[in-house]
Amino acid sequence: MKDKLYIVKEILSKYHQEHLLRFYRELTEEQKSDLLNQILSINFDELSTLYEQSKQNIFISSEEIEPLPYLDKQSLSSFEAEKFTQIGNGAIASGKVGVITLAGGQGSRLGFKGPKGTFCLDTNPSKSLFEILCDYLKKASTRFNVSIPWYIMTSTVNHFDTINFFEQNHFFGYDRNNVLFFTQENLPIVDVNGKIVLSEIYKINLASNGNGNLFQSLKRANLVKDMEQRNLEWLFVGGIDNVLLNPLDPIFIGSTIASHCEIASKTIFKENPKDLAWVFARRNGAPCIVDCENFVEELSQITDSNGNYLYRETNMLAHLFSLNAIQKLATISLPYHRAFRKNAFVNEEGMKQVPDGPNIYKFEQFVFDAFSHFNNIALLRVSKYLEFAPIKDFNGPYNPEVAAQKYSALVKGKFS
Repeated sequence: MKDKLYIVKEILSKYHQEHLLRFYRELTEEQKSDLLNQILSINFDELSTLYEQSKQNIFISSEEIEPLPYLDKQSLSSFEAEKFTQIGNGAIASGKVGVITLAGGQGSRLGFKGPKGTFCLDTNPSKSLFEILCDYLKKASTRFNVSIPWYIMTSTVNHFDTINFFEQNHFFGYDRNNVLFFTQENLPIVDVNGKIVLSEIYKINLASNGNGNLFQSLKRANLVKDMEQRNLEWLFVGGIDNVLLNPLDPIFIGSTIASHCEIASKTIFKENPKDLAWVFARRNGAPCIVDCENFVEELSQITDSNGNYLYRETNMLAHLFSLNAIQKLATISLPYHRAFRKNAFVNEEGMKQVPDGPNIYKFEQFVFDAFSHFNNIALLRVSKYLEFAPIKDFNGPYNPEVAAQKYSALVKGKFS
């Protein structure tokens, strides 16, 4: 223990993080050992670099970007819709499509204790977000008599609670051999001065490092190999909270295959030109999503010769990746973004304190940064009224009541 303590002190001195041992003498032997091991597991070089790089403001000029073409699902001809549907259904029926769900979050913003996917929507009957999503998979599995693997990315905070929830609900009648759980990685959170924050006097405060960690997490869990062994060709990636998101939309799958692109995304139209939502564009020759805060209104007004807006397609977290793309991205470390958040911390007296406002930085990778590693992307604009009802909180436009109303209307119209 003494040798380990000496090594830890040397590391903390080098990176000016000595405060992590401020309460060391007050700890039990077990807590001391645990804290030292936590510290030794941290990549301080990486964390220091992330903090310093995050201070830089990246300015994107309107001259750097070009528009990306897209298809509008609502404007497809009956011939196009039928063609894409047949292609998509063919891929599903032949067992070539799998589903990845991003479900690492907690339901704290909903005043709910537990994994967000276990939150129940007030429908008749009441259903959890996991069961709603599972219904889409069961419907397709039954229709095509095919096994559809479901990969669920959790976090270290909710992993075991998520598995227990599935066990208690008997996997909602879905084949448990086709439900595979894996966790994303964590990074320490830091204060505005770059100091690592403690959640307890013996515990480093960690946060999951974003949905962009998906690809490396799949590889670490040996699930890329699982996809290969199942002969999958396409993987749909979506979040857990959008109750209208069909992960096996044949038009989306079919139009992507017909485009010969390795990656695809559903988009929704940005109606308000002053909205700061990031938009799809081509930057430096590659597809991406750009933050156009500095010229948002200017960009939002640009149209083509037919009056179609060129920079109004926004991300709704509904993507499709070929297996080749997944394999490629599993070897790439995506960039990190800094988020300013409110988080409880241990103060200098060793007491847990809840701040009045944002006080820490967490570093996150985003799935959309994967797009820049490909030459093109297939975009499909969809109706936000028909396909977009995420549950974010109780007070905003994307609340459980609205989601329940939209989902109930969908069920009556399509699942009856």
